[in-house]
Amino acid sequence: MRLYVDPVCPFAYLALCWLEEVAAQRPVDLEVRLMSLAVLGEADPGRGPESARGTESAWRPVRVGVAVGERLGEFVSRFGALYHRDGVRGRDEVLRRVLAVMDLLPLHAAADDPSLDTEVRRSHEEGMAPVGLDVGTPVVHVDGVAFFGPVLGAVPRGHAALEVFDGAVALAGSAGFCELKRTRVGRPVFA
Repeated sequence: MRLYVDPVCPFAYLALCWLEEVAAQRPVDLEVRLMSLAVLGEADPGRGPESARGTESAWRPVRVGVAVGERLGEFVSRFGALYHRDGVRGRDEVLRRVLAVMDLLPLHAAADDPSLDTEVRRSHEEGMAPVGLDVGTPVVHVDGVAFFGPVLGAVPRGHAALEVFDGAVALAGSAGFCELKRTRVGRPVFA
């Protein structure tokens, strides 16, 4: 199973926590891959370039994600816990803290290395290919089925996590399935 995420997306972090809950109860191999809110934002003509946001640019965490390689899942989990759950602000500060805990602080330089954007775009396109371009992050690929979301406001735990997983895979696996949505209510819960 592959989960495509951008570390700065709170709903991607919740999806990761949910799928980690699923993986703790089932023999599934969860592989985290990158998507990019910066790439998604390029399609919005009213939005300025993400690179102009300096140390708050969404490009920086995904570049570091490329640099951490096989430890991407750990990086996204730690980034999400600090940034989303704990509310630490300043994306650069979060990057530095996470990389220090992972004993990878020299990889901080990757945040400003645009040569990594090619790999970010490749992974992003890989994630988007089976679901189309009119979605965001997270995207899940499992057993030949791919879907956007689910966008969760809180992490289902225990048996509920499995029910949501089974339902999402079953619905997305239906040949005629296109979209399922309802309006978000309240702020995400990261507990």
